[in-house]
Amino acid sequence: MIGRAVDIELLPTQEEFFFSEALHSAFIGGFGSGKSHVGVAKIVRKKLQYKGIPVSYYLPTYQLIKDIAFEKIALRLDEWGIHYRLRETDKEFILRDYGKIIMRSMDTPETIVGYEVGYSLIDEADILPQDKMQKAFVKIIARNRAKLPNKELNCTDIVSTPEGFGWVWSFFVKNAKENRVMFKAKTKDNPFLPPEYIEALKDTYTDEQLDAYLDGEFVNLTSGGVYSKYFSRSINHTNRTVKDGDILHIGMDFNVTNMSAVIHVIDDDVPKAVGEITGAYDTDDMIRIIKEKYSGHKIVIYPDASGQNKKTSGKSDVQMLKEAGFTVRVLSKNPFVKDRVNAMNRAFKDKYGIPQYFINTNNCIDYTEALEKIVWKNGEPDKTNGFDHITDAGGYFIYQNKTKSSSWGKSKLN
Repeated sequence: MIGRAVDIELLPTQEEFFFSEALHSAFIGGFGSGKSHVGVAKIVRKKLQYKGIPVSYYLPTYQLIKDIAFEKIALRLDEWGIHYRLRETDKEFILRDYGKIIMRSMDTPETIVGYEVGYSLIDEADILPQDKMQKAFVKIIARNRAKLPNKELNCTDIVSTPEGFGWVWSFFVKNAKENRVMFKAKTKDNPFLPPEYIEALKDTYTDEQLDAYLDGEFVNLTSGGVYSKYFSRSINHTNRTVKDGDILHIGMDFNVTNMSAVIHVIDDDVPKAVGEITGAYDTDDMIRIIKEKYSGHKIVIYPDASGQNKKTSGKSDVQMLKEAGFTVRVLSKNPFVKDRVNAMNRAFKDKYGIPQYFINTNNCIDYTEALEKIVWKNGEPDKTNGFDHITDAGGYFIYQNKTKSSSWGKSKLN
């Protein structure tokens, strides 16, 4: 129904993807390369093309549906003068005279049931672990079976930033087939970005990540040590210890019988790890240890967001910390692991090679060892050796300290 005269401005690579009719087309690019822009344009085009037949748009989480799909789809419909109604609870756009655009999260693949569509588009396919993404893809394909006019293919397309050799690489490169085509774009190809955007990315990400996030390249982001390339027990060492009057900023990880915490001070906006607590039995035990070791100090806790879940006692770990008199800064949801790891590594060594995070390696013996020894396993920090507990604890604080605002929502401050 809509041809090349459609009123939308596209870059050359975007246009190739937009009009591709391959069974599976992928637009792979760096941040700001226009992935969601062309993905949303194509899903709306398909909806208008398949009058009365639903189409579906998938993202890794419901939060991203709210942040990306709601706004961008509504903007495209408004610009094309299409009347619609958004059912936020049902995650559906209802287009007058045309039917539904159904939006679903891939975070829980088993919930992708109960409907049929004629076309599907997956946004940010590489954010999920490969096994979960594969399960979601199988479910998506099963939904994509509504009969189309003229015996057209039920296409499923992908737009994504590459996250190492993940699902997208496996599907479009390792297992390439004639009915799978990939279009690649770089951030710098987009002339509509503000001039400082690329420099801001360079300030934020590691060299390896820039290959992926600027150039859209498949690079190994999950091999070897998680932190060891960036953390140095000599360069990142400090002799700083806890002093009278210090405000203590404590990152905390919850694990029954094996709780961990990393104690920090902040000097001139520079965080320094000056102590650690490992092997605490439970939250009550952790509270007791903190009060005994750091009596007289103001305590600010940065915990694992899962600590907001209520326990069988009726109280959550976060609630127990607040009732103990501690200030608690907790995000509404944990950041993605890669974002937390990246915040840590950029703190250990910024783009100029200057440390922005220091550790008293004499006082933080377990923390130092874990930073040196924890490795990647199946795209995630290895959990089999127990090094993840204390590094997670430190990471919860560093992520909030180094990331002034987060897509997961503002911290809840007691």
